[in-house]
Amino acid sequence: MEKKPYITEAIIGNSSMLVSLTKDGQAQRITWPNIDFPQHLNLFYTGIRGIEGSIKTFFLHDNVWKHQQAYISGTNILETISTLGEVGLSIRQLDFVVPDQDVYIRHFTFRNISNYPQNLDFVIYSDFMIDEKRRYQTVMFDEDTDSFVHYHREYGFAIGSDTHVKKYQCGATFKETNDGFLPGKRIANRSSAGIEYGPIHIPANGEHSLTLYIAAGKGSKGALESLKQVKKSSFDELYKQTVTYWHDYLDQANPIDFKDERGKNVYERSLLMFHLMNNKNGGFIAAPEVDEEYAYSGGYAYCWGRDAAYTATAYARAGYHERVRHFFRFASTLQEDNGSFEHRHYLDGLLAPSWGLQIDETGSILWGMHQFYSLTKDDSFIEEMWPTVEKAADFLTKFIDPVTHLPLPSMDIWEKREAEHFYSAAAVYGGLKGAADFADKQGYSEKARLYAKTAQAMKKTILQIGYNETSGSFFRGFHLRLDEPAYQNKKAQGKDVAMEYDQKGYPVYRQIRDDVIDICLLGLQVPFNMIDANDPKMKQTAATIDRLCRSKIIGGIERFPGDIYISGDPWIIATLWLAIYYARINEQLEAKKLYNWVIDHATELGLLAEQIDKVTGRPAWVLPLTWSHAMFILTVQEFKEKGIEI
Repeated sequence: MEKKPYITEAIIGNSSMLVSLTKDGQAQRITWPNIDFPQHLNLFYTGIRGIEGSIKTFFLHDNVWKHQQAYISGTNILETISTLGEVGLSIRQLDFVVPDQDVYIRHFTFRNISNYPQNLDFVIYSDFMIDEKRRYQTVMFDEDTDSFVHYHREYGFAIGSDTHVKKYQCGATFKETNDGFLPGKRIANRSSAGIEYGPIHIPANGEHSLTLYIAAGKGSKGALESLKQVKKSSFDELYKQTVTYWHDYLDQANPIDFKDERGKNVYERSLLMFHLMNNKNGGFIAAPEVDEEYAYSGGYAYCWGRDAAYTATAYARAGYHERVRHFFRFASTLQEDNGSFEHRHYLDGLLAPSWGLQIDETGSILWGMHQFYSLTKDDSFIEEMWPTVEKAADFLTKFIDPVTHLPLPSMDIWEKREAEHFYSAAAVYGGLKGAADFADKQGYSEKARLYAKTAQAMKKTILQIGYNETSGSFFRGFHLRLDEPAYQNKKAQGKDVAMEYDQKGYPVYRQIRDDVIDICLLGLQVPFNMIDANDPKMKQTAATIDRLCRSKIIGGIERFPGDIYISGDPWIIATLWLAIYYARINEQLEAKKLYNWVIDHATELGLLAEQIDKVTGRPAWVLPLTWSHAMFILTVQEFKEKGIEI
């Protein structure tokens, strides 16, 4: 398989097909029939042969081209303009997925900007890895539709055009395609094909257009049927239909009065991006996958309850209530028999690769459900969700350390450490407070009192013994699990440590108080409202975070001192988290500075990464990150409520 780039410049899709592209307009990944899995594309190169009579193929990803890229305003239609100035050729490429059909449209307009006519051939090298497999692939040419079908088992992709095929070779290598050696083999038990369309005659200062259709369907027959259906409409009809769809979608949002056009663009792009990250069955993914081999991470194209709760809340506040209700219906199907919600899931509902229970996931989903009800006041939502809420809240009241009254040790928000984390406690607090309100409205007063009492006990512990006077911050948590070398090191430093044995007799090493300063401590206030924003301990914690976590090189807020994930850069969510908190304590100038930093570090397309490289100022990892866009929308909504100009 071709090594895929870790930075995606653009995405397009329709909630069942998701396509990732780079700045040269090259399609890198196609996931279908869900947006998380499986990924089917290895390579899809497009190019031109015949420039000035040359037999050389100029592929559009070659570095001889200059590229400009933008979304068509208010849509998920991507425009890439590639120019080869010395030979007088410009190619305008439009990429989009039809909203109600699983068809990827690629429309090319060749512009001859010279004073002499040009005769060209359009070349494609198409190499699929259907179902993420390199073996068992077949590609065949279908004479009836003048198209090519890549298929394996239940997945098929048909490639057709509004221009007739001139030459082809099923099973061609890239070299053969590049050299124009396409002798016409009709079928091959291979993954690749070389295709030529032409001749394309372009008069001096004239232009010529060609449309490609990549149609997905069940097996080869389904793909061909999908191709036949989409070709019943002209490109102009499909383009207009798609533009109208995205404009109508944006019109559903609650109006926001933006003074700054840059902020408006990022906000609209966030809403458009949400649709692409929201699967047809309601689930959200954290990001388009960029690390399939888990070289630097555990993967991103999964549905986390935590990320999705933030996203659903932002989506609801923006006005998309039906989509959010659809998500919570999906989330309800993921609940375990004991009432908890596991770490993360595939969008078909199956448990994804995991590294342990994160109790904040369960708390966050309950919190998100209550946030949704608080916005909509829809009592039918309580009726529908009550069985899920009751089961989860009952679990949370039992998953409690009887000594600290905090949730028992589980993995932290960053998925690296096991402890009784304060952020996790805040999420559980928010979830239980919401569940208490639901119980009260359902007439279960005893349960309402139990849920509220459990939540209040957590808050009492953190306020009474959870603040570190030495550092000027709340502790990050209690009973942090260590490996033996770290335990010995902490013991030598005079830290409070302890050793116990689990049920199988293995030693378990712990640090009693985790004193690392971490942006997640803002979760005690934003968004879960456990600690009052103006509580002196909360204000001092925020001040300490700002002092220790603000990047000395580029600005922006890092997660915690000494962070080594990727390159320890400032995160978009961390920066916006602090911006929201500052807005809540009426530090408007500081809030606005952080907000503007994020806008300044959005990409040219208005997308927000997970991290910003502290040296280059460019995205350092995962782009776009759904949670980053969710925090941006939540920040805008917070500013609107506080009267802060945006």
